[in-house]
Amino acid sequence: MSPSLNGSTSPDDAFTSFGNFDLVQRVNLDYTDVVVSKWQSRVTGLTLVHLDYEAPLVNGYFVVGTEIFNDSGCPHTLEHLVFMGSEKYPYKGIIDHLANRGFSNGTNAWTDNDHTAYTASTAGEQGFLQLLPIYLDHILYPTMTKASFLTEVHHINPKGEDAGVVYSEMQGRQNTSGDLMALRSQRILYPPGSAYRSETGGLMEALRVLTVEQIREYHGTYYVPHNLSLIVTGKLSSGTKSLLSVVQEKVEPSIIAHGQNQGPRPQGWKRPFTETASAKREHIKEIAKESVEFPEKDESQGELIITYNGPPTTAFLERKALDILSTYLTSSPVAPLNKEYVEIESPLCSYIYFSEDTRATMVDLPVYIGSVPTEHLDGFDEKLSASFRRIVEEGIDMTRISMVINRDERQLRSKLESAKGDTFSGTVITDFLYGAPDGSDLHGALDEIKYYNILRTWTGSQWKELLKKYFVDRPYIVVIGKPSANLAEQLEKDEKARLDAQVENLGPEGLANVEKELEAAKAEHELPIPTEILTSFPVPDVKSISWIPVESVQEVGRGRDVTSRASLQSKLAKHIKSDGDPLSMFVQYDHVKSDFVGIHAFFSLANVPDELRPYMCTYLAAFFSLPVKLENGEVLNHEEVVNKLDDQTVSYEAALGLSDKVTEAVRISLKVETSQYESAVTWLRDLVWGAVFDKERLHVSAAKLAQSLPEMKRDGSNVLSVRLRSAGAILPQAEFVPKLIKDLQESPAEVIAAFEKLRQCSLERPRGTWNDKFGHLGESALAPVRLTYETLNELGKNPVGKATIVSLPTIESSFVNHTTKGIQGFDHPEFPALRVTLEVLNAAESYLWRSVRGAGLAYGAYVSIDREAGLLSFSLYRSSDSMEAFREVNKVVSGLVDGSIELEATTLDAAKSSIVYGVAKDVATAGRAAINSFTNQALKGLPQDYNLQLLEKYQAVTKDDVLASLRKYILPLFDSASSIVVVVTAPSKVDQIAEGLTGFGFDVEKRNVGGRPRGRWVV
Repeated sequence: MSPSLNGSTSPDDAFTSFGNFDLVQRVNLDYTDVVVSKWQSRVTGLTLVHLDYEAPLVNGYFVVGTEIFNDSGCPHTLEHLVFMGSEKYPYKGIIDHLANRGFSNGTNAWTDNDHTAYTASTAGEQGFLQLLPIYLDHILYPTMTKASFLTEVHHINPKGEDAGVVYSEMQGRQNTSGDLMALRSQRILYPPGSAYRSETGGLMEALRVLTVEQIREYHGTYYVPHNLSLIVTGKLSSGTKSLLSVVQEKVEPSIIAHGQNQGPRPQGWKRPFTETASAKREHIKEIAKESVEFPEKDESQGELIITYNGPPTTAFLERKALDILSTYLTSSPVAPLNKEYVEIESPLCSYIYFSEDTRATMVDLPVYIGSVPTEHLDGFDEKLSASFRRIVEEGIDMTRISMVINRDERQLRSKLESAKGDTFSGTVITDFLYGAPDGSDLHGALDEIKYYNILRTWTGSQWKELLKKYFVDRPYIVVIGKPSANLAEQLEKDEKARLDAQVENLGPEGLANVEKELEAAKAEHELPIPTEILTSFPVPDVKSISWIPVESVQEVGRGRDVTSRASLQSKLAKHIKSDGDPLSMFVQYDHVKSDFVGIHAFFSLANVPDELRPYMCTYLAAFFSLPVKLENGEVLNHEEVVNKLDDQTVSYEAALGLSDKVTEAVRISLKVETSQYESAVTWLRDLVWGAVFDKERLHVSAAKLAQSLPEMKRDGSNVLSVRLRSAGAILPQAEFVPKLIKDLQESPAEVIAAFEKLRQCSLERPRGTWNDKFGHLGESALAPVRLTYETLNELGKNPVGKATIVSLPTIESSFVNHTTKGIQGFDHPEFPALRVTLEVLNAAESYLWRSVRGAGLAYGAYVSIDREAGLLSFSLYRSSDSMEAFREVNKVVSGLVDGSIELEATTLDAAKSSIVYGVAKDVATAGRAAINSFTNQALKGLPQDYNLQLLEKYQAVTKDDVLASLRKYILPLFDSASSIVVVVTAPSKVDQIAEGLTGFGFDVEKRNVGGRPRGRWVV
């Protein structure tokens, strides 16, 4: 059989071998221009897959099958140690230094239950191909030193506390409801001897006794070339040959030199999961139900995971059918399960989400149910089973399931246009782990359009049989997550007692020894990377990047100057000019090559009074599921609205701002196929002006919000994200929404009047659509785009001296924001220097990384700028010792400013190069390029290509410019006279952090999540 399947011949089809590599399979899909070719070295067994397509970015996923039969965390800890230096490049973090020089933003990785994937993404191919052999040297031959283990995995600090990057990460995860429930589900679902039972991240108690020798042994077993697949997506100048040439010439010789030339299947090798005890499992024989407590002072709501056995991994049609069925059951307010459980005045949960876990032998089908009132937890699975039976008896709505299939296909095609081959990366990873070694499963895994066409022919009986087969007739596993205030208190007591005992056992001498050992490890990491190694990695030419062209034309209406300077003789301008009279309102057209149209309407909130702002969250939540009165007088009920929207669109969204920017504007977005352009404009008009504020629908939306808030408050990042300027943040909404529900019951007319007034204030005069739909509005001045700096209260305008510490029992680490004044405005002349300064500090393996993450003080640390608000923030994520991290960063910034720490020229070069990647990523797809054009011109008042203009200004930034920015903008973050702090942390850490911040001169306020805030907060 030929290894090439389907489609026309491409230039690369002419060859089937290259050096040691033979073509295993080539797939040309007939619904996309992505060509997939899979290769394997007959000498080393190394696998390579190239997804070839036009794009400005080249992405790599380097995947190792990682199987572990205990909770030691070897796969996860090894993932971290890989980045700490390699045999040929024995310097901590050199891989990220080099990546940053190659138009990248560093490297990354993740560890899943069955694999670890290492990633890299560069603008253009030059940096990627330079980086590839160096990256693979790190993966296959890492140094794995004891010093790296101490800082990156686990150590005991001089205070006797456990720390380390991995330890901090698991400290923030282990006792969350999701992790506790998932682990219990794994223990029930998989038999003893199966690796699927394990916590691959490592339980804290296991990490405390793990040794670097165990990790080295694990690496020797699994990090071998025949268990490694290099998946590369994007366009290379010489096609796949460019990739094969680098691997053949620069990777294979090193592997062979290490004696790993034993072919694809060395003697005694067992493929992880498929040929080990993990593959030996049977179907669930009977219903099993267990409860797990998680720490939470609010005991009103819990969660469930209900898991069913699914079809074999290679049953691609049946798996796609189950995906469609789950979308049918839960995807919208009119979906059967949502109507019964969520879209009611007293919701039984806030969501029901069907997922799929790919495993050897068969896939598993977990169903996640969130925010369930505790009184309904124990019987929820029986009620859900009864619902499945009833749906089978009543039958499937064939009109709606046809709509679901069509929409799902539209969304796939849209994703392919925006993400291209990266859409398939997960599928290719799964094929490497579980597919046939000869590649015969790859085409079937990728040919989704074929399955849509088959499923369109299915009868109602076939859909009912599918639901009956997997969710009615089969037993299942239930894990119930129950909140426990007692557990929260007990965990705090137990941790304190454990740490007290640890300090006592170590004694003064032991504490001195661990400090000495840690300082020695940090000193080893600080050995400088020879400049000649860094400079031998050339910085690519910006001109090598191909940018996606965007044609742009503005019709400004009244109230705004023209920022778009597009030629009136351009093809787009002529086309628009020929299409009727000029519009009286502001519209910007951004034209890119696409099969889809995105419409984004922005409505200023400048005129919305403060007392109406809390209603906005409920309004946006209900926006697409309210009844609508059409222009002809016909009224569509909410189910008709949802069904018609789903039938005609790819996606729709109502939100504040865009990507957390310009949040003083409501954004309504609709994405449709080009043939539905007019219908999208009509929908925009009808949804904005025709929506009927129905009491029942508003009540349902508010009830869903109220139901979801307790679960959201369990996450440290969510709680930290509260804003001084946002009445839509979690804590203000936790107070407002219950009151709204009460008012809807007692005085609905007043509430509806408030929503009407909100609509009049915020949506009275849009400027984002067309005369035939909006011409009746007439001509008026365009409302200003209000920026967030205008909404800050006094503390936001003058962030001085205040510290707020929030106690959150569901976490054991800390989330922190220090905030000071920054620069305000999108074209501030000092921004280029400050932007480079931020990259110098934040880049992987740069100053913050080394001083915080490298010392095991937090999982992440970064400084960010909000030019709209005029604020600058230093943030810590999952920190085991936030005060020590604060001190260390203060030392580093002060040292850079006073010259005691050298700002290397190579660091400055790498920062500038990394910024290029960020700019390229922002415009890497047609959709992103168009949005970027609109955001620059319409919202920020900048030239269309402002981001590209900045590239020249970044290159002109000098070392002195960076030092000046550090002194002027960054240093004030570490002074209580010019900054404020918000900390979300475990109860056991509150007093210690309060004492530390008080020592720095902050006025500290302690608060529980349920506590009433005084005014709004700033972070």
